[in-house]
Amino acid sequence: MTFLRRLALGASVIALACTSAYAADLTVGFSQIGSESGWRAAETSVTKQEAEKRGIDLKFADAQQKQENQIKALRGFIAQGVDAILVAPVVATGWDDVLAEAKEAEIPVILLDRGVDAPQDLYLTSVASDQVKEGRVAGQWLVDTVGDKPCKVVELQGTVGSTPAINRKKGFEEAIADHANITIIRSQTGDFTRAKGKEVMEGFLKAENGGKDICAMYAHNDDMAVGAIQAIKDAGLKPGSDILVVSIDAVPDIFAAMVAGEANATVELTPNMAGPAFDALEAYLKDGTQPEKFIITESKLYTPADNPQGEYDSRKGLGY
Repeated sequence: MTFLRRLALGASVIALACTSAYAADLTVGFSQIGSESGWRAAETSVTKQEAEKRGIDLKFADAQQKQENQIKALRGFIAQGVDAILVAPVVATGWDDVLAEAKEAEIPVILLDRGVDAPQDLYLTSVASDQVKEGRVAGQWLVDTVGDKPCKVVELQGTVGSTPAINRKKGFEEAIADHANITIIRSQTGDFTRAKGKEVMEGFLKAENGGKDICAMYAHNDDMAVGAIQAIKDAGLKPGSDILVVSIDAVPDIFAAMVAGEANATVELTPNMAGPAFDALEAYLKDGTQPEKFIITESKLYTPADNPQGEYDSRKGLGY
């Protein structure tokens, strides 16, 4: 079943819930990190679509990758007296004060796709993937692919201090821990962007004999991987064969790279965090139903054996 069909099936269930009067006339603030990647743009697009379907007035704020902008936006939402706040936190720390202000104002806060290091009673729920599992799935793919052969890995990390960067690194390292033939020789942040991923990969290639000593590249998101793929090609090597490419998100361009034989594996991160978030919010506002503290989305591995052209086609209409 393609991604689009799976999302459509989920949307049909959501549509039934949208008859609730508790969705109509709600005003919800949404503080988004920014638009640093195709996945992030898709999450924004899907969130806006979900709000429109439910009759929710969504107040959107783009933080441009700065926590101070997010905190300012949250305080603005509190001052406006919104019914709830969604926030995709740019980093994990530094949220206690503003979340406490929202709680004092009796405005429930829902975290989207990233967590925070704050007391759990300061937010209603967190809708996210198991980011450690994402890294573990990527690492296990590499273990299964290289077998007993020596494999030197370079790693493109996400934004320093963000939960995806911390957890995707942890999971990958757990997966390769018992395999001494696989070693991470270089690791640096690419800040989740395509341009930075290319720049950092260029440095890795120069430092490692023009890339000839690199077996695989692991990126914490697909956009960095796509940038790194270009750097590998510019160095005269073949991504996907000379250097294995594994990353996380499952955005359209990584499937295009698979079709071209330039990427080997990606782990899906669904952009539809808002659907489960709005479901939880509506139930809470209707009768006080407390949602699970952590609502976990699926993390699925895709390789060139999984119809990458079909996956590319089905995802292009989702705002990536």
